[in-house]
Amino acid sequence: MSLLVGGLIAGVGIAILTALLARKTILRSDASLASLYLIALAVGIFILSAAGSAVPLKSFLFGSILGIDDSSMMLVGGVATMTLVSFAVLLRPLTVSTCDPVFFESQTRWPWLVEQGFMLLLVLNLLAAFKTLGTLMAVGLMILPATAARYWASTITGQLVLGFVCALSSCWIGLTLSYLLPETPSGPAIVLMAGGFFLISVLFGPLGFGGWLRNPSDAENMSVAHTLTEERTQ
Repeated sequence: MSLLVGGLIAGVGIAILTALLARKTILRSDASLASLYLIALAVGIFILSAAGSAVPLKSFLFGSILGIDDSSMMLVGGVATMTLVSFAVLLRPLTVSTCDPVFFESQTRWPWLVEQGFMLLLVLNLLAAFKTLGTLMAVGLMILPATAARYWASTITGQLVLGFVCALSSCWIGLTLSYLLPETPSGPAIVLMAGGFFLISVLFGPLGFGGWLRNPSDAENMSVAHTLTEERTQ
């Protein structure tokens, strides 16, 4: 319980600092979050090692299926429910602020609230994934399904659906492998499955190498259009 409370306090602090750095400095929110997350992770590992915590460092970093008890399941279920309900409200303004931040800021009095709310949800999901995935592997499940879905769908709705299916399948297969092979940490097993989906998407997805090999001109045009869109949002 003390680890969860400490992680929640540190996570909320990281979310606030991330939004502050994104608004007041040249760094974007993703770079700010990655930097602060790594610093906080290093501090946590240092404290656990120096204080001689009863929590095994391997379980802390990579997760363990044996550490998933009823309280952990309730935490994961509660955070998942909160995330789904919150995204019902945040999805549209978050999409607009991502695609056209200048327009969004001109239409909203407090545009930072959307980004701050998203960062808080991100921190809560990282905290909920502590026992299952471990602190080192939790980020992988957030990034790999989304990047894999990007090679199959060009719309936000399609990417959300495919990312959800990829993440769910990775968790189910990874946890099954971790249960059948008790010496295998659950975190790397889940992220490895997500990495497998990502490699398949890169090789065979219509927006990956598969689409480029079938029609190089269309793939190049889509790549240029995506680059121009990224430049407009920066």
